[in-house]
Amino acid sequence: MTTPVPATSSTAATAAARTAKAAPTVVVTGSSSGIGLDIARGFLEQGANVVLNGRDPERLAKAAALLGQPDRVAPVAGGIGSAATGEALVRTAVERFGRVDVLVNNAGTFAAKPFTDVTEEELDGFLNGNLRGTYLTTQAVVRRLRAQGGGGSIVNIGTVLVEHAIGGFPASAPVVSKGGVHALTVSLAAELAADGIRVNLVAPGIVRTPLHSGADVDAYGGLALLDRVGEVSEVTDAVLYLAGAAFTTGHVLRADGGYVTGRP
Repeated sequence: MTTPVPATSSTAATAAARTAKAAPTVVVTGSSSGIGLDIARGFLEQGANVVLNGRDPERLAKAAALLGQPDRVAPVAGGIGSAATGEALVRTAVERFGRVDVLVNNAGTFAAKPFTDVTEEELDGFLNGNLRGTYLTTQAVVRRLRAQGGGGSIVNIGTVLVEHAIGGFPASAPVVSKGGVHALTVSLAAELAADGIRVNLVAPGIVRTPLHSGADVDAYGGLALLDRVGEVSEVTDAVLYLAGAAFTTGHVLRADGGYVTGRP
């Protein structure tokens, strides 16, 4: 089930919303916290309208309030594993802001577990939340982009672990689902180029986010050439670049401090 979260209504907010319709509109999935919330912040600072998404309506409403621009933010609660959520995101973007210009497929799940211990249910959860959700949401947005006459930008979020695994961090189930997102990026870049739709991917390394839930994330800093972990704002910088890079498509941009390239 998808639920648009009511925004604060006022005469001033309504007037501002009409003015904001000229700005680009960005849909960011998984944006109630962490990387997704910071990506939303980055686009707002650039003057865009943003449609937020998360599974928990209460957390999503708090995230929207934290961003503090109700005339330019539209929260839509719902799991992206359902096609209805992607459709609701597009519908809300059009109703509130008139169009869709950019999609950032950030929503997903990630957890380490030895290969032979992963259950069918856990594998299905990663495939559903990471790959299926990205696929279905992108379908809904591409249909709208084509209806608008073509053009647009899609930025997926993957992981550098697709290219370079860690022996002491077994994560085959989420990595294989993210590997599908990497493959989807390249395939869609080719298929959608004729529509003027660019498709790229940011592959973060180890980044300080709520996903680490109290673990000593800085202990992993030595795995990267820059000898530190990343911050969410640095992933946002990469997303903003690809969203606006008009001559770039099918590209995987690592935001990993040199993790894949080498070791200190």
